Amino acid sequence: MLPQFYLDYLKTYLPKSEFLILQILVWLLQVHRQVRIERLASSFPYPIKCESRRKKIQRFLISSNLSLSLLWFPLIKKIILTQFQHGDRLIITIDRTQWKDNNISMVSVIWNKRAWPIYWLLLAKKGSSNFYEQVATIRPILKLLKDYKLVVIGDREYRSTALALWLTKKKIDFILRLNKNTLIKPRYKKYQSLDSLDIKPGQKAIYQEVLVTEENKKNRFNVVVYWRRKYKNKQLPNPWYLLTNLENKEEVIKIFASRGGIEAMFRDCKSGGYNLEGSQANPQRLTNLILLIAIAYTASCLVGLKIRNTGHTEYINRLQLEGKTRPRHSYFWTGLYGTTWILSMDICWEWVDKLMRTAINKLPFYQRGLRAMKHIQSIV
Repeated sequence: MLPQFYLDYLKTYLPKSEFLILQILVWLLQVHRQVRIERLASSFPYPIKCESRRKKIQRFLISSNLSLSLLWFPLIKKIILTQFQHGDRLIITIDRTQWKDNNISMVSVIWNKRAWPIYWLLLAKKGSSNFYEQVATIRPILKLLKDYKLVVIGDREYRSTALALWLTKKKIDFILRLNKNTLIKPRYKKYQSLDSLDIKPGQKAIYQEVLVTEENKKNRFNVVVYWRRKYKNKQLPNPWYLLTNLENKEEVIKIFASRGGIEAMFRDCKSGGYNLEGSQANPQRLTNLILLIAIAYTASCLVGLKIRNTGHTEYINRLQLEGKTRPRHSYFWTGLYGTTWILSMDICWEWVDKLMRTAINKLPFYQRGLRAMKHIQSIV
């Protein structure tokens, strides 16, 4: 269920019992796609009473060994190294998701139109994060990823010049989306709001070395403005106004456009995958449930990539939408349901064998599918 290098690392760090429990819980996440402790306990394959299983999982989820800095950081560093080389540019996106009383600030690395969680922080309040909470979310990853060139991107919640200045002092590139009513002041000109700029759909522009907001009268930044042209009868109501220390507007637009990866990842972790919003765990257990999801999620993405490379993706999902050139499903979806397909075959083989015998004329196709399944099984 997990790639071998995951197992090799986790085995050296965790006690044997916790290593085995973690494997079982990740397996349950992949198969049942539920993070509620009660649901996990009801399916946990251990010969003790259900209430005892629930308590066992609860105890595991408050283990001091489930540390983001000590357990997860070395593992995600290894995961990133399988896809990127030292010195590569990593797009780091910061965002926040909230449901019920849970409010999570998270930084992730963009990978193939998805985002891999790196660090997350549960906020003890509802609503937007402030500068100090944003810095507390970003700071831990700077040392972890010091061998890469980082560019931090954030939506309008992260528009403060204070965050931009902090990132500048850390020598980190950034692209932060501004509100349309933000004031800027080019050299030798008066302040004007961004929405007063003459920009039309399909146009882009860069304003270099401008003051941003009337409160900031010292530090100058670049502002890139881009209004996407009408596409398939859909028109964005407003342009992007992007605060940055980069100078190439095409590069800035392309990098910021990848921000959709973290929104896709949040969907995968919620209703599109693991149903995280169903969790009723306390903050410590929720933090560690997200850790289990991060392990399962990244593993599914890597498995999906391997399945895609085998050329057998058509056995897992429909290849693409009609009239589209891009794949219909993500690497995560392919990995998650590819694993489920293999497990279902193992459980239902006796029925499947009898079913194939009812259409013996299709035997060559079945044999081809079984060979593909065997190949996929060697991956998952």
